[in-house]
Amino acid sequence: MGLLEETLEQIVPKDSKWETRAVDRLERLTMPHWALGRVMDLARSLAGMTRSLDPRVDRKVMIVMAGDHGVTAEGVSLYPAEVTAQMVRNFAAGGAGINALAKVCGARLVVVNMGVNGDLTDLVQEGHILDRSIRSGTGNIAQGPAMSRDEAVRCVEAGLEITLGFGDRVDVLGTGDMGIGNTTPSTAIAAVLTGVSVEKLVGRGTGIGDEQLAHKVGVIQQALEVNRPDSRDGLDVLARVGGFEIGGIAGVILGAARLKKPVVIDGFISTAGALIASRLAPQSVDYMVAGHQSVEPGHRVMLAELGKRPLLDLDLRLGEGTGAALAMPILDAAAGVLTQVSTFEEAAVSGAIP
Repeated sequence: MGLLEETLEQIVPKDSKWETRAVDRLERLTMPHWALGRVMDLARSLAGMTRSLDPRVDRKVMIVMAGDHGVTAEGVSLYPAEVTAQMVRNFAAGGAGINALAKVCGARLVVVNMGVNGDLTDLVQEGHILDRSIRSGTGNIAQGPAMSRDEAVRCVEAGLEITLGFGDRVDVLGTGDMGIGNTTPSTAIAAVLTGVSVEKLVGRGTGIGDEQLAHKVGVIQQALEVNRPDSRDGLDVLARVGGFEIGGIAGVILGAARLKKPVVIDGFISTAGALIASRLAPQSVDYMVAGHQSVEPGHRVMLAELGKRPLLDLDLRLGEGTGAALAMPILDAAAGVLTQVSTFEEAAVSGAIP
C-alpha cells in the first residue's frame, strides 16, 4: 500500500465529543454568551481536531510549495516564468513577504521545490530548500494534461511525506505557494470541482488587463475541453489541469488531517489544493482553517464549496502563504480563550440573571 492510500484510510473526522466538552467550558466563561464569536467557534474546532481542551498551537510550520507551469507559454501571466526560480531564491535569502510574516507569527518556514524550471541545486545543498521536484514544470494544460496520474500521486505523497515527517514536533501547519501562471490551473480546478463557469471564477492574478483576462478565460476553457477532467476523481483533476505545487499542498493538508492537526489554508492556489484534498478525503475538511479571503473572484466560491468562512479579509493577492501566516495568531487567541479565561465558578463572578 502506498503512502497516499495508507493516509486516506487513517483520516477520520474531528471528535464531536471533545467539541461538546469545549462548548461546555466556553459557555461558562466570564463574559456574555459566546461574546468572542468566531474566536470561540475556532476554539471549539481546535478541541475537536486535537482531542484536547488544552490544544497546543505554538509550534507552527509554514510549508511553501513551488513549481512552474507549461501554460505560461499561452501568455496568461504578467510576469515571465523565470520569476518562479528567482522568487525561490528570494525566499532562501529571507527577502520575500512570507519571510517577514512567518517571523511575525513565529512560524518555521519550509520551502519546497516541487517542479521549478531552474537550477536550484545550491539552495538544496546549503539546506535552504527541500527538493521534491517531479520535473521542471507541468505540461501546457491548453494542449494536454499537466502531468501523468503517477506524477499526481508523487506530488501529493511528497507533501504528505514532508508533513508526516514533523510528527509530534508540529502543532499548526500552513500552506503557501509560488508558481508563475498558477492561478490558471487553480481556476480550472475550481471550475471542475465547483461546477461554476470559468467566467465567474477567473481573476487578474498578477494584475493582467482586460484583454489578457479575456484571453485567460479562453485558455482555461480550452484546457477543460482538451483534458475533460473527471470531477469525481481528485487525482484525475490534478493530473489533467493541476500543478505540482498544488498537489504538494493537497498532500500537506492530508498529512495534517492524518496527524489530527489544524492546517491554515492560504489563498486561491492553496484552496485549489484544499479542493483536491477534499475530493481525496472528505474528512480532511474538518482540519482546514480558511486563513483569509483573496481578491481573486473564484476564491469565495471555492471556500463556499468547502463550507469555510475565512478568518480575515484584507484584500490580499500575494500568495506565498502570507494570508495563512497573518491568520495564525488567531489560533493562539482561540486556544488562549479556551485555556486561560476563567469560568464564572472559577472566578467567583455572578452569572447572568435568569
